[in-house]
Amino acid sequence: MSDRPRPPRPSSVPPTSSRTPTQGGRRGRLSGKRIALGVTGSIAAYKAAILARLLVKDGAEVQVVLTRAAREFVGAATFAGITGNPVLDDMFDDNLGGEVHVELAQDSDLIVVMPTTADALARFAQGRAADVLSAALLCATSPVLLVPAMHPRMWSHPATKRNVATLTGDGRAHFVGPTSGEVASGESGVGRMAEPEAVHSAILAQLSQDALAGKHVVVTAGPTVEDLDPVRFVSNRSTGKMGFALAERAAQRGAHVTLISGPVELPTPYGVHRVDVRSAVAMRGAVWQAVGPDLSHADALIMCAAVGDYRPAETHSSKLKRGDSGLSLELVQNPDIISEVGAARQGKRPVLVAFAVETATPEQIVENARGKLKKKCVDLVVANHAKDSFGKSDNLATLVGPVDDLPLPQMPKLELADRILDWVLARLSSTATSETPRTG
Repeated sequence: MSDRPRPPRPSSVPPTSSRTPTQGGRRGRLSGKRIALGVTGSIAAYKAAILARLLVKDGAEVQVVLTRAAREFVGAATFAGITGNPVLDDMFDDNLGGEVHVELAQDSDLIVVMPTTADALARFAQGRAADVLSAALLCATSPVLLVPAMHPRMWSHPATKRNVATLTGDGRAHFVGPTSGEVASGESGVGRMAEPEAVHSAILAQLSQDALAGKHVVVTAGPTVEDLDPVRFVSNRSTGKMGFALAERAAQRGAHVTLISGPVELPTPYGVHRVDVRSAVAMRGAVWQAVGPDLSHADALIMCAAVGDYRPAETHSSKLKRGDSGLSLELVQNPDIISEVGAARQGKRPVLVAFAVETATPEQIVENARGKLKKKCVDLVVANHAKDSFGKSDNLATLVGPVDDLPLPQMPKLELADRILDWVLARLSSTATSETPRTG
């Protein structure tokens, strides 16, 4: 609903303070978006403050609404300090004129309720309007995200299931979580609230422009692992962060994303289909299944994974014992997945992006990437130094295309993912002509 005409700010909704989310000239991915953040009475309510901070850092204007029960767990001053906006918590505040619930709903691009308790779910499903939050939901025309948090037995109760089905069937809300894990009582099960970072990703997915809508983007990530025996293996230092950032941002732009990942300890980005593999051979099979034998099933393949060049010639079924002499390990070449796809491609689809992690000088890195671009028949090579990439949340890279190269400053991997996807989108848009997009 973010493309509807923006109404003037209603007089009854508190105005933003002088401290704005984009102070200092920094604009985020949610700049210009107004988000109502409802908080209900749960011990997990403190995590809503973390979400509010993430949204403000991303440029959103956040209006927090506390229920009476929520005030028993977290104070209004916390949210006011984070958002720069007074908190709404009383439908009948004498200082607020007009129909605050109507105006709040009208003024919001998205309403998020985090945490959403079992009682709140019941009220929303029944259409009750006893407070500002539930009344605003009845008036909402924007998307609504509900983030459940409750004991696993409450989540699995038939009444809760009916309420979820009602809200889902009415098209009234989208759910983020709950997840499986330990809850406040110490018991484990499905009912634990999704973490703020996962909710933040879901919000971005709801409000980001759908530039890649209808496109299938395949992303590989992480290392491959080549087993020597049940105990030992050959691998590399890749953490998968860059590939997961690409998958996350592509999904937020509306793409259908298949993420093929080696063994990493990262959560699956919201809305992404994940395929876990271990070896290079397994990744090869997963890639070909995703793109199709004639490459017609994908619009773009971004090979971000650090695929091992070699694997042991023999995998032993039992642990190799230490001997009196050294161990000679015979290695054989792994398949070069991106080269196979590049050689099989007949036209301009799918767009092919490769990564080149080097340990050379900046000039040699670009030169090597240029050679890789031609040898592997790809459209773009993202070149960087191992020390600037592995294990870090930031990256320093150069985009090497068929025409020129673009050195980028050090930036968060999510931001670099946007720059790479901008290039992919330009390439997809240009496939109707013979013009090649420039990296700059």
